[in-house]
Amino acid sequence: MTETNAPAILIFIDEKYEDMELMYPKYRLEEAGYRVVIAGPKAKQVYMGKNGYPCVSDAAIADVEEQDFVGVVCVGGWAPDKLRRLDKVKSLIRQLHESGKLVAAICHGGWMPISAGVYSGVHVTGSPGIKDDLVNAGAIFEDSAVVVDRHFVSSRKPDDLPAFMAASLKVLAATVSSVHKLVHA
Repeated sequence: MTETNAPAILIFIDEKYEDMELMYPKYRLEEAGYRVVIAGPKAKQVYMGKNGYPCVSDAAIADVEEQDFVGVVCVGGWAPDKLRRLDKVKSLIRQLHESGKLVAAICHGGWMPISAGVYSGVHVTGSPGIKDDLVNAGAIFEDSAVVVDRHFVSSRKPDDLPAFMAASLKVLAATVSSVHKLVHA
């Protein structure tokens, strides 16, 4: 079990999230010693994945604050199209970016950083279905399994999850000690 004072990672959730893109990062992060907080529109709500996997949110998005996290993982599916419309989601992503914390997105999860306005000039990848959105947001698109640009990590699809999480954990290892010290000073 992860310690309650372990560095925390935020993962957004809503109906029709991509099951593997949420569960695989959640378990990998927990194995690495991070505390994962799943935040949805409502706390303690059961959200169903695209493939029918249920996941209960730990917190309401409205109740979480940037300073409590060392990064965010934006998962794909159809949920990001709804989540990116929430001002609090966009604000949290902007604040995490401005603090130099991990902003990771896979597949359609890139819609959230796009709407948050943080991808201008950033090298990214994502689902081919959002390539035009990424480019129109000012991102520099690369068709690769994983792209790392400073504290940004992005991938295209569930098959890229091993590379996505290896890169995310590497970025966290490089930044979490200084961020964690600031968060808990």
